[in-house]
Amino acid sequence: MTSDTALQRLHQHYQSMPPVAAMQVNIAGYDGSRLRLHAPLSQHVNDKGCAFGGSLASMMTLASWGVMSLGIEQAGLKAEVFVADSQTRYLAPLFADLDVHAELAPGADWGSFLTTLRERRRARTSLIARALLPEGGIATEFTARYVAIAKP
Repeated sequence: MTSDTALQRLHQHYQSMPPVAAMQVNIAGYDGSRLRLHAPLSQHVNDKGCAFGGSLASMMTLASWGVMSLGIEQAGLKAEVFVADSQTRYLAPLFADLDVHAELAPGADWGSFLTTLRERRRARTSLIARALLPEGGIATEFTARYVAIAKP
């Protein structure tokens, strides 16, 4: 599990980016492998009264980036994290606040990722993020590969 200090640093990092600060994104929880973010629908509503697709994609990108950053920090490493590529599937309109969670994709091996990062100073892994419907289904699913480059 990560410390409250690490989560506070992550929140401050998110808030340091003006577009993200305007989204009113908050960290809703972190269990050591899954990061949850929350934002009010009122800041992300589109012309149909549901969540704007770009906001959903942005929140899932941020949640996945946060999982990577927190995991690298937990391992005692320092690295810059970048999204390499992603795919977003919009499955159902979301007429509620945006609740997103992100974690390593099935089959991704965090240990191998960290070993590669230590040895080669660059590593990549796959993540999955989802925006949830209030009744428990999935509104949007995001799969991505992220790259970490060790800091000198």
